[in-house]
Amino acid sequence: MTSFVSGLVVNLAQYLLCGPLVAKAVGGRAWERASPDHWCFLLLLLFFLRTATYRLWGLFINMLFLNRRRVIVRDGVDFQQIDKEWHWDNFLILQLWLAAAALYAFPSLTHLPPWDARGAAVALLLHVAATEPLFYLLHMALHTGQLFSDYHSLHHSSKILQPYSAGFATPLEIMAISGLMAVPVAAACAAGLGSAWLIFGYTLAFDFLRAMGHCNVEVFPGWLFQTVPAARYFIATPTYHTIHHTDRDSNFCLFMPLFDLLGGTLNDKSWELQKRNSAGTDEIPGFVFLIHIVDVTASLHNNMMSRSYASLPYGRATPVTLLHWPIAFVIMLAMWVWSKTFVAYFYRLRGQLFQTWVVPRYGFQYFLPFAKDGINKQIEAAILRADKMGVKVVSLAALNKNEALNGGGTLFVAKHPGLRVRVVHGNTLTAAVILREIPEGTAEVFLTGATSKLGRAIALYLCRKRVRVMMLTASEERFRKIQEEAPPEAQQYLVRVTKCQSAQHCKTWIAGKWLSPREQLWAPAGTHFHQFVVPPILRFRRDCTYGKLAAMRLPDDVHGLGVCEYTLGRGVVHACHAGGVVHFLEGYEGHEVGAIDVDRIDIVWEAAMRHGLRPAGSMDRQRRRELGGRPATPPLLQREAIAFASQGRKFHV
Repeated sequence: MTSFVSGLVVNLAQYLLCGPLVAKAVGGRAWERASPDHWCFLLLLLFFLRTATYRLWGLFINMLFLNRRRVIVRDGVDFQQIDKEWHWDNFLILQLWLAAAALYAFPSLTHLPPWDARGAAVALLLHVAATEPLFYLLHMALHTGQLFSDYHSLHHSSKILQPYSAGFATPLEIMAISGLMAVPVAAACAAGLGSAWLIFGYTLAFDFLRAMGHCNVEVFPGWLFQTVPAARYFIATPTYHTIHHTDRDSNFCLFMPLFDLLGGTLNDKSWELQKRNSAGTDEIPGFVFLIHIVDVTASLHNNMMSRSYASLPYGRATPVTLLHWPIAFVIMLAMWVWSKTFVAYFYRLRGQLFQTWVVPRYGFQYFLPFAKDGINKQIEAAILRADKMGVKVVSLAALNKNEALNGGGTLFVAKHPGLRVRVVHGNTLTAAVILREIPEGTAEVFLTGATSKLGRAIALYLCRKRVRVMMLTASEERFRKIQEEAPPEAQQYLVRVTKCQSAQHCKTWIAGKWLSPREQLWAPAGTHFHQFVVPPILRFRRDCTYGKLAAMRLPDDVHGLGVCEYTLGRGVVHACHAGGVVHFLEGYEGHEVGAIDVDRIDIVWEAAMRHGLRPAGSMDRQRRRELGGRPATPPLLQREAIAFASQGRKFHV
């Protein structure tokens, strides 16, 4: 995680290189047209628009609900490629300073008129007559021997093309392309026909076409090239350039395949593949994980907004996310009024496609009584859609399987008995992960949320192992019902308690219900808080340790995964997600809804181990071993400590 944070810092630091220009623009009030530094403002504006061009293409290609049928190479961008292309925009900063140097060298360029149509015509002519053929020859040269390995192989190392891949190249290659890019504009300016609109228009058009060529989504309709055959030689489609990255001996042109035709390097299958990709086909996933959005701020943690941000575990809000918050809030309202379940991201495992779908509802909406029916309709529609498509397993996440909402999925199974898709809550594996975290030899645990679905399963499992379970519940009736499910010889190990102080000598707490800081104070020093409560309890005690939500690491052969699941690390998913994966890989025929079958906890755990899933390691055992001394009491707790002392009780923090 430290390396990721340092990467973010470096990513922000690179923009400090723009600092002198920003300072000059601010100091000279460059946004005013009469300012002698107005050129500086225009240069920075162009830099912003260029960056926005690539980011908007990045937004577009990640709208899988819109364009997944026209994806060319059907694999996901993994963490390795994201990290490698982390500083994809370095070339924009370099070109910004090259442009600034040109303006300092030729002051007349700072006084260009707004528009001159003759300059646009000259630039277009020179692009076709000079930039295109020179780029073609340069590109051909870069694919030979040592030049390729030293200078161009870096660009080709990106397995899945993205708009950001366009600028991922060595400095020498970037300098060469920058020079070719400048030829038409420089010539027009040298002829006295340059203009501000020409510079903006040509540069942004160049970036637009470069990003489009690397977008991995076919955007041109097949009928266009059937109706106008000549058009295929004047515009390189995304399919055309993708072929170059799979067959490196063809399709070398910049934007115009005409030069590949003239040079004999045009791939014969280019238009056949373009027609097929533009027609679009929908690949059917074998497994779907059905999530919902946590809150407005967390909704920004997605690969549409920023693939770099989404590739890191979600944490605290950043200044960038706060700036985007109003937009995210408006989107939330729009989704509430009109939206349906959509595909967020995907990965592959054992040759199968695994997708994550999003129910367009936010966490707080699940607690609104009037929203209950609408949410269930969204979930039901997603299940029926998956069933119609031929999906094998749908795993419900978080509040989508809330007992009060739909009985942990039983509502849908009962309503549609003929479902072929298997509906899974995945909590059997969640219980297994929590139970495996409890150290062997534990004689007693304290359990909150004891009568919930997970609490019941954990209590029944532990009492069979002769572990005394203090079940915190106000309901005698629900406690007795669970106790009667236990074997007669194990019932004595289930003990009902009504207050947290009953566990003041127990060092193993399992939180299935929120524990306030005051309630946590009853735990003795050295306690470890296991938990399955959402949101997780506050890390309040410095002399105690806190487990994270139950999670598992996906098998090593997963690929195409480049998104972190909420606050979890790379390649780690919530245990209920992993439970659905196991259900799919094992080919279980039945649904997994409603109450957890305690007898299946060990079976599912062993199946997970067999398929290469591993616990995420939520316990900080090293920290627990280091707890020997007694840290100072935090100032906020001093009042609580005094209150405890006045009652004759010890207080450890």
